[in-house]
Amino acid sequence: MNCPFCGHHESKVVDSRPTDEGQSIRRRRECIDCGRRFTTYEKVEELPLIVIKKSRNREAFNRNKLLNGIIKSCEKRPVALQDIEKIVDEIEKYLYNSMEKEIKTEFIGELVMDQLKKLDEVAYVRFASVYREFKDINTFMGELRKLLKEKTREF
Repeated sequence: MNCPFCGHHESKVVDSRPTDEGQSIRRRRECIDCGRRFTTYEKVEELPLIVIKKSRNREAFNRNKLLNGIIKSCEKRPVALQDIEKIVDEIEKYLYNSMEKEIKTEFIGELVMDQLKKLDEVAYVRFASVYREFKDINTFMGELRKLLKEKTREF
């Protein structure tokens, strides 16, 4: 680490402590040459995750877009924000752990629907209707029939 004051390339760590709830480390350093102190931060480098849209356009993964989509499908439902955030956390963690650099929105949508189906069936149907772009009442009813069939298999 180069000293910001004299440019010397050697320094020693005087103090080190976690910050940002353990997401980074704050280090207090002292330059070996000039003796002045400065602070550095160390954190894990995250690889950017690219989402491939249905239109084949690419954009950076946006956690807030995912969160807002799920919140919208859960409007006026007895679903706690904490449960929604847990779903988003799990999906985001899964995507980053997959080590894929590019992920299709279809895959993300399926992950969301799997989670919503367990959490709230109405929210699931709402999300699915937008995500799968139901064109008419028959495709909507087909999805409801599948859901009912799964429900009766559970009993």
